[in-house]
Amino acid sequence: STSYRKGEGVEADHKKEIYHLEKAAIAGHPGARSNLGCYEAINLRNDRAVKHWIIGANLGHDKSIQILTRFYKDGLVRKEEFAAALRAHQAAVDAT
Repeated sequence: STSYRKGEGVEADHKKEIYHLEKAAIAGHPGARSNLGCYEAINLRNDRAVKHWIIGANLGHDKSIQILTRFYKDGLVRKEEFAAALRAHQAAVDAT
């Protein structure tokens, strides 16, 4: 997806970038989940963004939990969701 975003070796193509991010996220790539969350937030779809970051956090992705922390402080993530994500993130980190 990075190649399509930056136009490295291929013509820059936002739709193809998102397609490949989605494929990677479905395959379990936490960074792709986080990036999809960022795209959703940019497009003001915060509920969808939070879901992506929660999944990324559950996979032990540090950036996802950091973003969730900011969104929680801004009141965009419910306390229960944030607490569950923190527990899942810590469990995933401990398992590695």
